[in-house]
Amino acid sequence: MLFFRQISRRSRPYSFHSWKFTSSFAASTLGIHVFHCPDEVGIVAKLSECIASRGGNIQSVDVFVPENKRVFYSRSEFVFDPARWPRVEMDNDFTKLSKLFNAQRSTVRVPDLDPKYKIAVLASKQDHCLVDLLYGWQEGKLPVDLTCVISNHERAPNTHVIRFLARHGIPYHYLPTTSGNKGEDKILDLVKNTDFLVLARYMQILSGNFLESYGKDVINIHHGLLPSFKGGSPCKQAYDAGVKLIGATSHFVTEELDAGAIIEQMVERVSHRDNLRSFVRKSENLEKQCLVKAITSYCELRVLPYEKTKTVVF
Repeated sequence: MLFFRQISRRSRPYSFHSWKFTSSFAASTLGIHVFHCPDEVGIVAKLSECIASRGGNIQSVDVFVPENKRVFYSRSEFVFDPARWPRVEMDNDFTKLSKLFNAQRSTVRVPDLDPKYKIAVLASKQDHCLVDLLYGWQEGKLPVDLTCVISNHERAPNTHVIRFLARHGIPYHYLPTTSGNKGEDKILDLVKNTDFLVLARYMQILSGNFLESYGKDVINIHHGLLPSFKGGSPCKQAYDAGVKLIGATSHFVTEELDAGAIIEQMVERVSHRDNLRSFVRKSENLEKQCLVKAITSYCELRVLPYEKTKTVVF
């Protein structure tokens, strides 16, 4: 049985609470629920009641209430018995809760029962992020189904990327681009059944018309050397300038270049001891790690939009 002590959030500049619960509860199926609604007293209690009334047990709750804003964000992990709480009934219960609090978002996911997210990966000539995603997917480290890889760069049949894709039955679509034709209509046709897209160093700008027509999230990765070192060979520019800190940023794609809400960022120090080769290797490693972390966080329902240009990442 769960007991909640009333926690005052009004006297604090903001609230970002995390509760973890331990028990000998027998059910082992994990559920995840995220909630975004106007803030009011009793939301956490009702969430707990909804889960407990069906025999579920909360394992952790993260709550965020921004300063001076009547907005509530939460992410809950709970265990339950699917025989006592069927998946359809779970959706209905959380829908009722959503209506009760006029929620902007109420999403529940059961990783062991729900289909994996279907994604397509767009890439250009650079392989490091694409290859890392492919091997992470092969090892089961990414909770996604990879439907296809789309590129504006042609790869020979004997390259490791093409051999890998062929071995796993994943289509590779080469769509050459020109200044007047980015092939966006063909891309839209190829990705219409995906849940979100990943740009793994895709060096083409997606238009506002494409983003509106697709209508779902697109996740991008780029090096953290912007805006100081734009254009070709940014790593060499940064290396020649003697920078001491490099990084990578993963963000949602918007019509404005590299201006979408940030999901994940990582940094690493470099020094005079680095040569250009080690400098580039460190930069590419950060990009790979940052992109994987962003995708994983997104699939685990840890990322919620916050205001117009921010995210809450639990």
